[in-house]
Amino acid sequence: MRKLRRTILSPYHYLWAIGSALYYGFPARKLTVVGVTGTKGKSSVTEMLYATLSASGKKVAVAGTIRFAIGGEHRPNLTKMTLPGRGFIQQFLAEAVRKGCTHAVIEITSESTLQHRHRFLFLDALIFTNLHPEHIESHGSFEKYAAAKLRIGKALAASPKRPRAMIANADNPHSAPYLALPVEVKLPFSYAEAREVVLGAGTAMFTYGDVPFRLKLPGSFSIMNALAVIKACEFLKVPLAQASNALSALERIPGRTERIDLGQPFTAVVDYAHTPDSLKALYDAYPVRRICVLGNTGGGRDTWKRPLMGKIADEHCATVILTNEDPYDEDPREIIESMAAGMQHSPEIIMDRREAIARALSLAQPGDAVLITGKGTDPFIMGPRGTKLPWSDAQVVREELAKTAPEGAR
Repeated sequence: MRKLRRTILSPYHYLWAIGSALYYGFPARKLTVVGVTGTKGKSSVTEMLYATLSASGKKVAVAGTIRFAIGGEHRPNLTKMTLPGRGFIQQFLAEAVRKGCTHAVIEITSESTLQHRHRFLFLDALIFTNLHPEHIESHGSFEKYAAAKLRIGKALAASPKRPRAMIANADNPHSAPYLALPVEVKLPFSYAEAREVVLGAGTAMFTYGDVPFRLKLPGSFSIMNALAVIKACEFLKVPLAQASNALSALERIPGRTERIDLGQPFTAVVDYAHTPDSLKALYDAYPVRRICVLGNTGGGRDTWKRPLMGKIADEHCATVILTNEDPYDEDPREIIESMAAGMQHSPEIIMDRREAIARALSLAQPGDAVLITGKGTDPFIMGPRGTKLPWSDAQVVREELAKTAPEGAR
């Protein structure tokens, strides 16, 4: 039924894509456009590249899961869609051109290709971060998910821009078809290119070429994200020293290993971590005693990973608190029971997400890390029959910490 519906609606979505591009005068032709795609890391790469290009003196537009920005003007993405439809992106790019932007960075998902939203973006470059099992039920299989992603690469190959660059994670086995695309510039990146790596508590340092990079972001995954940005900078003729300075100055990425600090003697972090691999990578980035709050990525989707994510949390966390996330029309208690099925130890179950976060913060001892995953910057908790509750994990953490913070830190 889902496949039939998509087939029937495909012409409708294509007409929206071409109609809006025509109406706004194909604005992507007037911009240097970099697309970012992948299962993990694309939001972080999008934000890191936006910060780097902006610091180099360019006026940049960015459209992604976290926000929409044109130069210094920005607003949070409250749509629950990384790349909204009905002509949004063409209207956005036209506004960017009108306000004097020269570059645009666009985060592109597999779901958006099913509705032709990746078309008429006239990419100059595409960054492929990685590919892992995700959205299996939505697409029908991993192979179909991979094929939907590759449509974005094919859009790069069809772009009239010259030269075009494919920037791909060579450490991921699914990068081969991207690096085989018929484009002028191919820039694979690999963790092996980072030398003198030092991973600290919430930081990562490495050297690329002869330029040192110091990130206020944790984990080896942050280094991989930075390498993707470095390769893009090489293509876009941004000096590596400028890229290093910009990335070093980047204090945080909202909802992506976002550290909340009100002077408490422990670390509190909000992160998206929506796949088993990303959850494990987050935990590995904080090699201390961990108090972990998690739900799952939503009712009615990717049920296969629920017990696996529960198992990973069980193995890495001193205390696991399972809570509600985005149940949609599914029973939230059943979602949590599916996660608990993968655990050897009994988790705490607190259905109210605020109460779960408050409980985790109350359990933390000096030096611990409280890791709250699943929502990132998602602006709502999605409930049955289309209901939605305005939400911010980061704001809730701040509010709960403020209740016990010293007077001067509130």
